[in-house]
Amino acid sequence: MSASVSDTDRRGPPRKRDHGGGLDAAAARFGGTPHDWLDLSTGINPVPYPLGDISAEAWHRLPGDGAMEDLLHAARTFWNVPETAEIIAAAGASPLISLMPELAGGQPAHIPAPTYNEHAAAFAARGQGQPFDDPAHPVHVYVHPNNPDGRLWPDAAGRALTVIDESFCDVTPEASQIARTAKPGTVVLKSFGKFWGLAGLRLGFAIAHPDTLRNTATGVPLSELMGPWTVSGPALEVGARALRDTAWAEATRTRLAADAARLDALIQRTGATSVGGTTLFRTYAMPDRAAQWQEQLARHHIWSRIFPYSDTWLRLGLPGSERDWARLEAAL
Repeated sequence: MSASVSDTDRRGPPRKRDHGGGLDAAAARFGGTPHDWLDLSTGINPVPYPLGDISAEAWHRLPGDGAMEDLLHAARTFWNVPETAEIIAAAGASPLISLMPELAGGQPAHIPAPTYNEHAAAFAARGQGQPFDDPAHPVHVYVHPNNPDGRLWPDAAGRALTVIDESFCDVTPEASQIARTAKPGTVVLKSFGKFWGLAGLRLGFAIAHPDTLRNTATGVPLSELMGPWTVSGPALEVGARALRDTAWAEATRTRLAADAARLDALIQRTGATSVGGTTLFRTYAMPDRAAQWQEQLARHHIWSRIFPYSDTWLRLGLPGSERDWARLEAAL
């Protein structure tokens, strides 16, 4: 996974890592303002959970223990977390990903590529930037379903530590490996921003047996490494409300599945073939260079995602309205 490791250049300032988004740069290159653009470069649900009213106390007061307990209880119920597992909430999955090397205690990690590049970058930033393609390493890291090809990984039990990033798994809850957190050795990461479409809220979770959520070398718990007030008051309030709204979750899964099939049918008319993905994003092998397709869409102010390790792969999120669908079809 050399593309990810090289993002941290020890001879100078860190280079910006490859991600979706970046509408400011797209607009600077192709014109318009970010508000003019249709951003299909991420896997964020384009029809987000309705925020509803947020109490004045959530904005005014420091987040309290009661609000955190309410959020964690809702999370435990929604994901059917084993009683023996602990849940830690944070300001998104990203800070949790950056702390996974602390749980590994300096041990080398196997991170099969291609995948979300922040995992390898986190290990590289701790000086653990070795080749990540060795299954014999005692730490395994999987994005499940994988980004960008949607692979579901097999059970990797028996390792010293297995990290399973389930940021996109809420569209396929039957595939979750959260039951494995009943015993030590497995950490499951959850992102609130993808399925609920509220990436700006910044909310994520680490779920594992308490023995796993500590630095293996020092014994320091992950919660102490993170410090106090890891989640904002509004995020605590909205997150608990959304996790209890199972009717919205079921209706959203149905809508996403229908829209993903619609996107496949539309894109495959160009001669593209499906690489995979989830019902939040789809990845295609295009008939020509992916950069050409990205530029063609960009001329219509539609932003897509290409990858440094493939000349033909193009990833698209879902349009969120009939107007957006019409924009995409016209651009194609």
